[in-house]
Amino acid sequence: MRLASYIGVFLALATAGGWVGLAAGGEGHAAAAHHELPLRPLEIGRILGLPITNSMLVTWIVALGLILFARYATRQIRPVPEGAQNFWEWLVESLYTFLEGILGGHLVRKTFWFFATIFVFILFSNWFGLLPGVGSIGWTVTLADGSTEWRPFFRGANADLNMTFAMAMVFFFLWTVWALQENGVGGFLAHLFGTKGDTTGLLKLLMVVVFFLVGLLEVVSILFRPVSLSFRLFGNIYAGENMLESMAALGGAALGWLISIPFYFLEVLVGLVQALVFMLLTAVFTLLICQHEEEHPGPAHPGG
Repeated sequence: MRLASYIGVFLALATAGGWVGLAAGGEGHAAAAHHELPLRPLEIGRILGLPITNSMLVTWIVALGLILFARYATRQIRPVPEGAQNFWEWLVESLYTFLEGILGGHLVRKTFWFFATIFVFILFSNWFGLLPGVGSIGWTVTLADGSTEWRPFFRGANADLNMTFAMAMVFFFLWTVWALQENGVGGFLAHLFGTKGDTTGLLKLLMVVVFFLVGLLEVVSILFRPVSLSFRLFGNIYAGENMLESMAALGGAALGWLISIPFYFLEVLVGLVQALVFMLLTAVFTLLICQHEEEHPGPAHPGG
């Protein structure tokens, strides 16, 4: 199914972005009582000399789980869906109807595979990061200077800036391709720098200068979109996971789980909202560059 197969694009880029090297030492003996989520993902092993981080491991698990579930749900398509097929078709059809209302029929047929994938992948990555054991199962290593460092086996995929930036860069590439397909090179440049409205004479020359400067600002805004998209998602998920750890530490071993419950359900909602926000922003950015201005007749005036 196309929806599942494109997850590999994000997986490959996240893997390339996630190769960050951290010093490794021998195994320690005991873990500290509370561990703040480090800003960078931690290396948990190497494959063919390439470092593998705990967030990359979660990315692989979520991607593989979604692919296997999609294959399982669609292995025997029935005219009257039930079970896993019913859930999968409901999810896909709901997303398609929702995006069609935003993008229109033509654009949604071209771009739906990406926006549906981005939503499903981000959503389940966010929720996977809330499972018991993510961030709490690991080991302590002794570094070369004698200090110890806690290294969990799992870290939320979107609590890693490498992952969110990889998805934002995939979108930026596809946004450029879609914009050129819909507008052509000339239309793309006209969309950015072309004058709007009907003017003549000296005023038209002034508007050319004004809209050229506006176009330069638009180019700067477009170039910063991958940064804003990646930091928005990363910041919310990273802060949420740190908040859960802080609430658990505040209650101690006896009451930490109880204090964390309201914030846990809050993070479930935040995970859904952030997946929806990322999908909506990318969809709107695509609509703004791909839509064509249409001439509409003016309103009729009573009395002729």
